[in-house]
Amino acid sequence: QVQLVESGGGLVQPGGSLRLSCAASGSIFSIYFMGWYRQAPGKQREIVAGITSGDSTNYPDSVKGRFTISRDNAKNTVYLQMNSLKPEDTAVYYCHFKTLSGNYWGQGTQVTVSS
Repeated sequence: QVQLVESGGGLVQPGGSLRLSCAASGSIFSIYFMGWYRQAPGKQREIVAGITSGDSTNYPDSVKGRFTISRDNAKNTVYLQMNSLKPEDTAVYYCHFKTLSGNYWGQGTQVTVSS
């Protein structure tokens, strides 16, 4: 059974940085997309970063230039480096893997940006 385990969330002051990690356990193959999404209270879940098997990345304008997604294929792990954090970045962050045999979500990690 495949599980995605996230880590790295927490409380940070505005302007600070956090690095999220998401590692897959179990037998997982043919990952063609890895992404990070977030959901703030009362809002829909939105994508904040994605990376394809060809290393193409995409970001919404709200985080472009501040967030960077990267991955380690050997470890089936995806990272999200978040810099210059703002209070509006406060949300639960989820990782998401798309594979040829199915799609998987992490359990979510809370990121709170507050002074």
